[in-house]
Amino acid sequence: MSELGAAGLRLERDGPIAWCIIDRPEARNAFTPAMYFGIKRAVHLVNRDPDLAALVITGSGDVFSAGGDLGGRSNQEDEPVPDIGHEILPFLTIRDSRAPVVAAVNGICQAGGLLVAMLSDICVASDRATFRAPELLRGIVDATYAAVLPAHVGIAVARDLLLSGRRFDAAEALRLGVISRVVPHDQLRDEALVAVKEILQTGPSARMHVKRMLNERYGLIDYQTMFASLAESDEPREGMQAFMEKRPPRWVPEGLWPTG
Repeated sequence: MSELGAAGLRLERDGPIAWCIIDRPEARNAFTPAMYFGIKRAVHLVNRDPDLAALVITGSGDVFSAGGDLGGRSNQEDEPVPDIGHEILPFLTIRDSRAPVVAAVNGICQAGGLLVAMLSDICVASDRATFRAPELLRGIVDATYAAVLPAHVGIAVARDLLLSGRRFDAAEALRLGVISRVVPHDQLRDEALVAVKEILQTGPSARMHVKRMLNERYGLIDYQTMFASLAESDEPREGMQAFMEKRPPRWVPEGLWPTG
């Protein structure tokens, strides 16, 4: 069993730095509920352990994370997680962590994976990384994106990225302000450690006050609407089923589904 309670996560210690490695290649590093909760556990672990100073989150292979597993698959080795809706999600725990959290984005990064990256203190991305916020393509109301993305990129760009669900590369992500650093792929680990060391030069209490002020820019995250929609609307079920069957959802007008 993984130390984090999820078969798709590994925790490695490198001196005072903990590395949480998303390692579920058979599913493009898609998150099971236990993996979401396991990332939250990793943040708490680093904040409690006096021998650890910071956390780096990265992926294996050429994928950071494709987001939540839309097929509903899980691993038999996963520990049960509490059935408490948004409380299993790690995003706000990452955002509010006293210990620095750096995302080292090594490849495909979308949906919940992109939220992990954006809510880390610093996101260092490979120049090979690609990004996407595809939730609306699946009929999912994502309250975290609705609050977070406009604070990073402004309303017009947030509309563009959320309403289109289009892919964009690392250079565009940097230009738009989705992330802050892009580095050559083979320098990703070293540059993530540079970011960690830079953050650790700052005063912990002063840093937390500044982070609190910055985080107020995100505004209300309306999880009540998000989870009510997931429970009551048939759009998420249809969107996920269409995704699994590789067909257009029924709401797409005939002849307007992109090909190729």
